[in-house]
Amino acid sequence: MSLNRNNSESLFEQAQSLMPGGVNSPVRAFKNVGGKPVFFKSAKGPILIDEDDNQYIDFIGSWGPMILGHSNPIILDAIKSQLELGTSYGAPTSLENKLASIIKSQVPSMEKLRMVNSGTEATMSCIRLARGYTGKNKIIKFTGCYHGHVDSLLVKAGSGVSTFGLPDSPGIPKELAALTYSCPYNNIEALSDVIKEIGDDLAAIIVEPIAGNMGFIPGEPKFLNALRELCNKHNSLLIFDEVMSGFRVGLGGAQAIYQIQPDLTALGKVIGGGLPVGAFGGKQSVMDQLAPLGPIYQAGTLSGNPLAMSAG
Repeated sequence: MSLNRNNSESLFEQAQSLMPGGVNSPVRAFKNVGGKPVFFKSAKGPILIDEDDNQYIDFIGSWGPMILGHSNPIILDAIKSQLELGTSYGAPTSLENKLASIIKSQVPSMEKLRMVNSGTEATMSCIRLARGYTGKNKIIKFTGCYHGHVDSLLVKAGSGVSTFGLPDSPGIPKELAALTYSCPYNNIEALSDVIKEIGDDLAAIIVEPIAGNMGFIPGEPKFLNALRELCNKHNSLLIFDEVMSGFRVGLGGAQAIYQIQPDLTALGKVIGGGLPVGAFGGKQSVMDQLAPLGPIYQAGTLSGNPLAMSAG
């Protein structure tokens, strides 16, 4: 059956003159699957409706945040109530305390946390905090794990398992990429070789305990436990990127299933009910190094904004 998509095609033609590729995120361009983007105007439950009134079953959930379905009445009521009170104050609110307390109760490793506006911002902040806290520079990530479009993490492996990373996008200096080492996932031997090469300059290991973008490959318990042990041994921080796994594989995330406590955890869109949000947190001794208590700077005008907090 051929669908009428005249309105979507017209809107896409206009969008291409306004935004690179006609989209605000590359995955929406449909280039990997062929065809042109579909423009949507409404959604409810599992159903999306496009600008030509075609209906679709949504198996993506807006790439993650709509875990409770589109236009969930409880979330909408919370947003509507807050809309009457304002959208942003540039100052603290009780809503931040409430959501932070809920997250902390389910993810105990996050003794303190800070709200941000995306998963990318959460992982970026984790990397800066790890470097600032340890006084070290180098990071280990794993091939196949995706941590957002952070310069330090948008890095691919070099020619061997123990070589430093290469930029995975133009615009990332080779000098910065050289501080990130990319290792094979679930490979303890290769990881150990890289750590020997790095020596005493390892700030952190960042990993998706369940690797989402390469087909939800679970980390082997032996592998994840080795990460914890190696970080302890080398006075480095273990960062769990649970943007995909947090509150999905279980309320406590993958770390609750594996019973492994990271030093820092990054969370993303799932905690915001469809509004832009993220969070990172971990040990109090580490988190207290952030400004205004400590010297490591991190900030955001809309971080913890009342609309996102009410939806969360």
